Amino acid sequence: MSVSIIVGAQWGDEGKGKIVDLLSSKADVVARYQGGANAGHTLVIDGKKYVLHLIPSGILQPDVQCVIGNGVVIDPVALMNEIDMLHSHGIKTEGRLFISHKAHLIMPYHKLLDAAKEKNPVGTAIGTTGRGIGPAYIDKANRTGIRIVDLLDRETFTKKLRENIEEKNTILNKMYDMPALDVQEIVSEYVDFDRKMDAYITDTTLLLNEAIAENKNIIVEGAQGALLDLDHGTYPFVTSSNPTSGGACTGLGIPPTAVNDIVGVVKAYTTRVGNGPFPTEQFDDTSKHIGKVGHEFGTTTGRPRRVGWLDLVALKYSCQINGIQRIALTKIDVLDAVDELKVCTEYTRNGKVLKAFPADCASVEQELELHYETLPGWNTPLEGIREYDNLPENTKKYIKYIEDFTGVPVSIVSTSPDRRDTIVR
Repeated sequence: MSVSIIVGAQWGDEGKGKIVDLLSSKADVVARYQGGANAGHTLVIDGKKYVLHLIPSGILQPDVQCVIGNGVVIDPVALMNEIDMLHSHGIKTEGRLFISHKAHLIMPYHKLLDAAKEKNPVGTAIGTTGRGIGPAYIDKANRTGIRIVDLLDRETFTKKLRENIEEKNTILNKMYDMPALDVQEIVSEYVDFDRKMDAYITDTTLLLNEAIAENKNIIVEGAQGALLDLDHGTYPFVTSSNPTSGGACTGLGIPPTAVNDIVGVVKAYTTRVGNGPFPTEQFDDTSKHIGKVGHEFGTTTGRPRRVGWLDLVALKYSCQINGIQRIALTKIDVLDAVDELKVCTEYTRNGKVLKAFPADCASVEQELELHYETLPGWNTPLEGIREYDNLPENTKKYIKYIEDFTGVPVSIVSTSPDRRDTIVR
């Protein structure tokens, strides 16, 4: 039995999609455990780019079963568009894609509320994608959410939806001066979605636990990154779920005792989309160069990502809370032409060295003083290198510095976006 959890170890956008796709070649099942269509995984295979938002990256491996777990909030429009995209590329989903009947649905009012709140924030805007993710999780916690299983009974679904829309219409109208939503129109739309999704719906908790009992190889993937975790991230500038490894068990209904491998995906520098603290953020020509070479634009939103040096203080914290056993280092090739590389090794506040990543980072960021170590660049193209021994010596030194600081081995090194350009140690 092998259950491996793949987590983003920073603020997301670390390149999890490529790593999941790589590891999926030896997997029987790949399962997604949280988030929604606000996440984006970009994969390049034989020069062809695929962008996935809800469906696990393992779908690009022809013999892998893919699961969307109960912890994911599902936008049916985004889901069906993604399925259609895969079909257009000749990738089969029937009999391979399984969606939890306990997963919550994103409704039209969730998107409207999300966009309206970001446009008219109380306090500072979080910088969400406006895809309705937060409001859907709010309803889930408030026990008013609508699950896929609710679509099976049209009368019950209509009753729940009518009660929800009455409340949401009041908020949309009174607070944001927006027109009322039509209940029957939404009922008809989602009943049609149910018909289209019906072939994919199953008890995925049972499916996964049976796979565990049969000693199958299972890859588990989250969305976003650990520093956006609702409990352990840079609150309140976080996502609405738990992308840390602990969220995998609740998001899929599998026991913690089944997990035996946790891989942290780490970008060789640091980026962040949206608002919130980012201690190592840079605004110089080097950061602009890294952003341009690394194509640092949000996969889902297209927004430019903020760019900074690798933050080893934050990374070590992420390794601790996730129990990361090995690191997959991505986008190191983006640093090919950077003469000197800096890594943050220490935070100081009021003259005292902080022992851990600060829980109140959002409010104390301006008081932090950062200590950097400077490492030499390698000025050599890494694309196409697929053997560790063939890496430049300064690249190896950079990797070893990360290993020594975090205490976690780097077992995978990505040297370009292409599936083939990957070193497995």
